[in-house]
Amino acid sequence: MQKNTSIAVIIALFLVIGLGGYSAYKYFQTGVHLGMDLKGGLRVVMQAQETKDNKVTPENIQRSVAIMKDRVDKLGVKETNVYSQGKDRIVIEMSDVNNPEEAIDVIGTTAQLEFRDAQGNLLLTGQHLVKATAGANSNNNGTFVVNFEFDSVGADLFAKATTANVGKPLVIVLDNKEISAPTVNTPITEGKGYIEGNFNATEAQTLAVKLQSGALPLTLQPLEEHTVGPTLGKDSLDKSVKAGLLGIIAILVFMLGYYRMPGLVADVSLIVYSIVVLGTMTLLGSVLTVPGIAGFILSIGMAVDANVIIYERIKEELRNGKTIHAGIDSGFRRAFWTIFDSNLTTLITAMILMYFGSGAVKGFAVTLAIGLVASILVALTLTRYLLILFANVTDNHKLYGV
Repeated sequence: MQKNTSIAVIIALFLVIGLGGYSAYKYFQTGVHLGMDLKGGLRVVMQAQETKDNKVTPENIQRSVAIMKDRVDKLGVKETNVYSQGKDRIVIEMSDVNNPEEAIDVIGTTAQLEFRDAQGNLLLTGQHLVKATAGANSNNNGTFVVNFEFDSVGADLFAKATTANVGKPLVIVLDNKEISAPTVNTPITEGKGYIEGNFNATEAQTLAVKLQSGALPLTLQPLEEHTVGPTLGKDSLDKSVKAGLLGIIAILVFMLGYYRMPGLVADVSLIVYSIVVLGTMTLLGSVLTVPGIAGFILSIGMAVDANVIIYERIKEELRNGKTIHAGIDSGFRRAFWTIFDSNLTTLITAMILMYFGSGAVKGFAVTLAIGLVASILVALTLTRYLLILFANVTDNHKLYGV
């Protein structure tokens, strides 16, 4: 009875894994985001313009880089690289950009917000702005507004400005262009308000991103703008994928031929492991780059290493005369700390690279970290469960390489 039940469970698991693998593959094809080295992207060079109020200094350049990074992140671009070049230039590289003109407009405009009275006198700037979000207009006319909130200092200044201009227009200016001029009905003392200017959803969100990130300390003009092709050409990418698939197939065949029944379990576990890693990357919105692929392949090697350690321990126990079930239990207990220690030290290294690294280094570290965690979970849960199920079907030591 136990044998028949185990066979049924094994068949059901294989069917579920097969369907899950096919679904994950289809979803991965449409859901994964490729990095610039695989897909290409947009590269923009901005040049800082010096004015009498704002000088081009290293401090202003670095502050501009930080603000632009924040704006790019809020755009939802999956892979970005913003850095200074020379004394007065900033380079922005972005992958997966659907609307390059809109992206450049959001990133490069100064976004200096000002509140003025009817005579044009400056009352308040966006310096004390702490929050800006897009939202639907309460008038239900299909337009959108940008809700804003000041800090305590800004709230006091805004209260004074609205109190002094009750019954008068309060002109809202962005980069020296008037957006709207609502009439102040009552003093606004809570430091909150909204900007209304017949915005659609995209325009409101764009303005909110600019204001939330803060105004650029320098005026920037686009100097160069061009599309960047993938550094790894399509032919090279196809060859790399084929080489990777051949390597994985070779590993699967070796594990099956050398370890027999446990080798079959290892092959199934590696397939599930790959589904878990790639599925996690897709769900997290990770970008797949060449260094990321390297991290994934390295983690596959460590996953195979974990299975080899477990199976060698099991074979030692079986040679000492233990039953299949006892050998599996003892083998896993003996192998656990070896696997855990080796993966933990590598995971710590990956975390350090994630914290201090950037760009390609961080992509490699993220993929490696996901792979290590998945390797431990799959090896110590699914692999063990499948081995026990197969042990219920047969206790032939020869099928375990002994």
